[in-house]
Amino acid sequence: MKVREVMTRDVEPATVRSNLPEEPERQVAASAGEMKTREQQSGLADREVEPQSESLALRIPCGEVTLTGDLEIPEKAIGLVLFAHGSGSSRRSPRNQAVAEILRRSGIATLLFDLLTAEEEAEDAYTGHLRFDIGLLSRRLVTVTQGISENPHALRLGLGYFGASTGGAAALRAAAAFGPNVRAVVSRGGRPDLAGEALAYVKSPTLLIVGERDEEVLRLNEQAYAQLKCEKSLAVVPRATHLFEEPGALEDVARLAAAWFRKHLPL
Repeated sequence: MKVREVMTRDVEPATVRSNLPEEPERQVAASAGEMKTREQQSGLADREVEPQSESLALRIPCGEVTLTGDLEIPEKAIGLVLFAHGSGSSRRSPRNQAVAEILRRSGIATLLFDLLTAEEEAEDAYTGHLRFDIGLLSRRLVTVTQGISENPHALRLGLGYFGASTGGAAALRAAAAFGPNVRAVVSRGGRPDLAGEALAYVKSPTLLIVGERDEEVLRLNEQAYAQLKCEKSLAVVPRATHLFEEPGALEDVARLAAAWFRKHLPL
């Protein structure tokens, strides 16, 4: 998978402006059939894999560190979504797990992994600076994407990104680097504004999902939306706040994401 050069300087959090774009478009997702799973421990195998449900624990070399990830592939998967989280979250967070489960029920494989090591997470809990290091997060996401694209379990799957918080910016920067090789991006309560000038280079169809009551982040998403030149949509979840903790809000996010990925991921 080829990577193009994109802007790598870090972007400071944007200030809020009052001019708002048009009313956001709404998306509707349909539920899919149930998924069967079986557990299997593996690294990166060297053989072709028959279509079947699989659960794989991966250790992903990434420069001087090794990242840990969980690859879950439902039967007859139509694509693979890499999760990029930020702001103190992890692959174990209930929100990420809930969204990933609904994606898998929709026939979409998921790779949940931590962009920071355990030591870096501990440091960031005190300083908070690594979660806003979009250059670091996006470079690691690019490395993981290159690795998983060569994994025999993912060879026939279109790749997409699901980014949350600052992970949304990292996902968009990485998508700009890969061009159409990343087939879709979804951002949940993300900070796409932090992707900076890379927004103009994103070719992947992009869905931005924001809570109606997350007013500052909504304004920042509307500003970023105006800079995207790809196929795009902005979905506002009624009455939802930043973490989508309201009853049914996270399920709405997952259904919107599943519909977007099912539309764009198949090769």
